[in-house]
This record gives sequence, C-alpha cells and structure tokens, in this order.
Amino acid sequence: MFSSVFSQAFIYLLAAVLAVPLARKLGLGSALGYLLAGVAIGPFVFGFIGPEGQDVMHFAEFGVVLMLFLVGLELEPRVLWRMRVPILGLGGSQVVITGSVVGVAAWYFGLPWQTALAIGLILALSSTAIVLQTLNEKSWMNTAAGRAGFSVLLFQDIAVIPVLALLPFLALGSAGAGIDAAATHGAEPGLAGWLRGLMVLGVVAGIVIGGRFLMRPAFHWIASTRSLELFIATALTLIVGITLAMEFVGLSPALGTFLAGVVLAESEFRHELESNIEPFKGLLLGLFFISVGASIDFGIVAGQPLLVLGLVLALIISKFLVLLVLGKIFRLNLADNLKFAFLLAQGGEFAFLLFSFATQNRVISSELSNLLVVVVVLTMMLTPLLIIVYERFVRPRFIDCVSAPADEQIDAGPSPVIIAGYGRFGQVVSRLLSADGIKTTLLDHDSSQIELTGRFGYKVFFGDASRLQLLQAAGADEARLLVIAIDEWDKAVEMVASAKKFFPQLKILARAFDRSHAYRLMEAGADIITRETFGSALILGEEALKLLGYDEARAYRLMRTFKQHDEEGLQKLYEVWGDDKEYGLRVRQNIEQLEKVLKDDSEESVQDFREAWQQLRGAESRRFPEG
Repeated sequence: MFSSVFSQAFIYLLAAVLAVPLARKLGLGSALGYLLAGVAIGPFVFGFIGPEGQDVMHFAEFGVVLMLFLVGLELEPRVLWRMRVPILGLGGSQVVITGSVVGVAAWYFGLPWQTALAIGLILALSSTAIVLQTLNEKSWMNTAAGRAGFSVLLFQDIAVIPVLALLPFLALGSAGAGIDAAATHGAEPGLAGWLRGLMVLGVVAGIVIGGRFLMRPAFHWIASTRSLELFIATALTLIVGITLAMEFVGLSPALGTFLAGVVLAESEFRHELESNIEPFKGLLLGLFFISVGASIDFGIVAGQPLLVLGLVLALIISKFLVLLVLGKIFRLNLADNLKFAFLLAQGGEFAFLLFSFATQNRVISSELSNLLVVVVVLTMMLTPLLIIVYERFVRPRFIDCVSAPADEQIDAGPSPVIIAGYGRFGQVVSRLLSADGIKTTLLDHDSSQIELTGRFGYKVFFGDASRLQLLQAAGADEARLLVIAIDEWDKAVEMVASAKKFFPQLKILARAFDRSHAYRLMEAGADIITRETFGSALILGEEALKLLGYDEARAYRLMRTFKQHDEEGLQKLYEVWGDDKEYGLRVRQNIEQLEKVLKDDSEESVQDFREAWQQLRGAESRRFPEG
C-alpha cells in the first residue's frame, strides 16, 4: 500500500518538476505546465496514472478552497462593499448573458430546456484558479482588466450556490426524486426544504459570527504557545471544518472558506495565516492542474474530433464576445477590454463538480456530461496560449492606451514601512512616523503584546517576521523601508541577510544591542544601525555634564563630538573585527584620539558653537512653542 502511494506521489512530483520550469521558460506559464504534465502521465500518453487520478483530483480540489480563503483574506469587508458595483453589475451580467447565449444555443440544437439551462449556467463560469494565478504571475491584479476579471470571478464563485440549489429542480422526470438526490449531496435525505434552508443560513451565520468573535481569541491563545506548527494546524483545521460544514448543507466549500477569509481579513493574524497557507495552496493547485490534465478522455476527442473542436471554439468565442461587449459597457479601454476578454474566455473548475451533480440529478446524461467536461478542460488548457497570443500580437498594437496600474488596489495596499517588532523600541519609531502621516505595517510574535496594544487602537499583525513568507505577505516586495526592532539577536541578523537578498529594494534599519551585534548587522548588510541604549545614554551623559557645572552649549557640544567620533570609530573598528590583537590596538587608539579631540576643543570654537547652538534653540522654540 505504502509503496503504491509513494510511487504515485513520486510520479506527480517528478512530472511537475520537469514540466513546469520548461513551460515557464517557453513563456507558457506554470498552469499550462501542470496541465501538460498531467496529460503526459495520464492514461492516454504514458499511462503512469490510471483511474485513481480521479480520487487525486477530488483531494486536489482542496487547493481551490485554500485559494479562495487567501483571496478572502485580501479583501476587508469595507473593500468588498466598495466593489459591489463591478461584482454585481459586471459579474452578474456576465453570468446571466453568457448563460443565456449558451443555453439558447443548446436548446436550439434539440436539448430539453432544463438541460440547456443547466449547461448554460455551468459553462458561464470561468476558471478562478487559472485566471488568478495568471493575474498574480504577471502582476495584472491591479490593472483595470485585472480588477474587472477579479470582480467577475468573485460573482461566479458566489453564483455556484444558487446553481447547486437550482439543479435538483431541473431534473428530467420526477422532480421529487431530483430533490431527494440533492439532499444526499450534503444533509440527510428527506429533510424539508425550509429546514435545509435554515441549515444553510445557520452554517453561514456560524462562519461569520465564529470568525468574528471566536476565532480571534482562539488564535490569540494558540499564538501564545509560540508554536508555528500548532498555528498552521489550527488554520488548516478551521478551513477543513468549514469545508465539511459547507459540503454537509450542499454548498460550495470554496465560498465558505472565502467568507471566512473575508471575516478574518481585519484580524491581526491575517499576514501569518496567509504566509502559512500559501505553500499548501500552491502545492495543491499544482496537483489539481495535473489531475485535470490526466483526466482528459482522449477517447472522446479521437472519436468525435470535429465536434469537440467545434464546441471548444464555440465556447471560447461566445464568452470572448460577451466579455468584450460588457467591458465596453463598463468603460474599459480597448487594450484592457481585450485583456479582460482573453483572461476569462474559458470554462471553470467548478464545472467538474456541477456536471457531476447534474448527472446525479438526471439533468444531463453521463455521455453529454463527459463530453462537456473534456471541452471545459481543453478551454482551460488553451487559456495560457490565448494569453501568449494577447501579449505577443495584440498588446503591442495598443501599447499607447494600456492603462497603468491604479493607485487604489483591491487591498488597501502595502505600507512604505514595515516594522518588525513592536516592543519598546519599535513603538517609538512607529509613533514618530505615524505622527507625520506615514503608514506602517507592524509585525510582532508576542500575542499578549498585540492584545495589549490593540486596546489602544494600534493594529499589529501576528507572526514571526524572520520568515520570508510573512514579510512577503506584509508587502515587502513594494515597501521602501524595513525597520528591524526584534529582541532576538540572531534572528535580527538573519532577517537583514535574507531581506537584503530577496527584497533588494528595501532600505534596512536595524536595532543593535551592543557593539558586537552592530558589527554582525553591518556584516549582514544593514543600511543604518542604531544601538538601542546609545542615544539615551548620550542624553543622560549630557545631563550629567550640566549637573557638574558645564553650561548647556558646552555639554551639548561634547555630547555631539563624542557621538560623531564614536560612530566613525565603529565603522573603522568593523574593518578589523575578528582580529583580536588588531582590534584591541585600534580600540586603544580610538580612545586616545577621542581624549585628544575633547581636550583640544578650544574656547574659541566653544564660543562659536554656543552662538550657533543658541540660534538653533531659538528656532526650535519658535517651531515647538511651550504648551
């Protein structure tokens, strides 16, 4: 048993490792690479995967569920409300018009109206997995076409619920039998319709209320254990639990997890959840695409090649034209409109679930269902090729009218400054920047500190900022500054080195605990280093000089001279750090030079400085008057 499981896992992983890099190098995109890998190992090419590939696909569909959860995390409820017009207007129009066009065509060619309506609604849906992956890979999410495409996909995912609810009532034959079959999809058969409706409302309300009032305290408690493994297990338990609950009432698990993501989007655990779930999502989505490729029944293609080709072209062209018209109505310029149409002119992965459900309810025959599944898979496989056609032949003709990414993103957008560590040091930096209107993203892994600061209105996200995934989720790709103010010495050094490597545009400001830690941070590549007690010690030393009889100007000058000399000496001493003999010699020379500088400070220079200092104090008093 174990050898069979491991051999199948090896085949899937090896196919992905070989096909995806090759596909991306050829400019085909990773989605098409996964699909081609599935075709290669499927029963109609090398035959490494047999009927068990269907079981793998059912498992891999969980990748779509995880993807919708992450999409929900990116959408705060207020942002979702702001997008209501494109979601309902553009998305709703696309589903209704495309469904009507396809349904009328199916009815015209002799299918019963119930079957035609079901086919129209199912084929109106596009591939959330392929389109979102394409938008992210090509950084199109923040373009006009990307936002329009996302709105349509969001409405389509929501539309799966009413489609699932409608299919049992379209059953050919006994309607009652169809409704009973719908009950077996999730809840217990024989339940009254109103009772199943209450169950649906109860599950949805449970997700919203539980996510808002129960999950945040639960995540606080889990975070207090400082166990990353336990946090990941809790996140996966939440998603699997929602999936089971949605399946029990016969609804789309993807919609349930999307709703949970939206509820948790304003949580301080948002970035940590995103960084933890992302690897699972990527792996399972790849597995899903491979399974889709392996599931293509080339026997149907070989038996009816012209019919299959005609249906594929008809679906792509009809959806393309509908999208093009809607884009024009919703005022997309021609270049963005073409991109929008090319992106969404395919069938979607929910078709596998809906066609299967429609077959169970005797709405569509199994032969027709198998044919249409092959058509949907082929349109999904052609999408990356359509994108290549757009990029190489269409976009260059409209390069002057391609809209630049908008300032307003689907999310509120990344902050220019990320502060890792919101303790006594990071708080001061954050408050100074915030006082001047500079937005900061705050990260800390102490759940009690997060809870405490939350009472005062400060939003701190939970997570270990030394992890690259969390920094990326927090917007490090687009931020300008990274302030490292964490307590762990070694982690601070690791953060500087990794951030410098993976986010080269970031300027890194790091907090050092002492001289040796400063040297290590300099070696790792930090741009600016501040020893945490150095500044406060200088201020205290200046006050001590005043109490010893020095006037204010003299004490301030001595402090500034000492600070400048020490900072210059820090850089010089770093050059011989590690050589104990040479380092000790340089330290003694540095001390002697400092004593000489302070001793040679003449009264004339003191007087000159006193006058300049008084002018500075006068300017400060005018800028910051007392009271």
